[in-house]
Amino acid sequence: MAVVEQLICAESDGTVSFGNHKLTAKAKKEDFEHEGDLYKVKTYQIMTKLEKNGMFVYESVPGTSVNHFEETENGVSFVVEGAEDAQITVGLEDETEYDVFVADHNVGKMKTNLGGKLNLSVELEGEGEVKVRIEK
Repeated sequence: MAVVEQLICAESDGTVSFGNHKLTAKAKKEDFEHEGDLYKVKTYQIMTKLEKNGMFVYESVPGTSVNHFEETENGVSFVVEGAEDAQITVGLEDETEYDVFVADHNVGKMKTNLGGKLNLSVELEGEGEVKVRIEK
């Protein structure tokens, strides 16, 4: 898997890919249109953040490269890569319980907070790409 050179792009399967964890300076792209929605991405080694229509969707510390990010009514799924382990926050439904899968292993149930944010840690250092799936 490679970093997303243009910071955000639409994939042929209808998903989006975004982020570049190798950038040493902050970069951003605004007003990226995909399936009627407007996306904004900010990314570099320290942090990657995605917003859709002005609302929080994804953030990682340190920065990550995310491929095939897909939101459905039941949750989200994506493939993530980074230089080191990352703390990832995703925006979902408020106070809802989700099953979380990392690298096809069920890591348990997690509940979003009042703002709909779910936090998880993903071991990335030396792993290459890691699949993440979060579903109701």
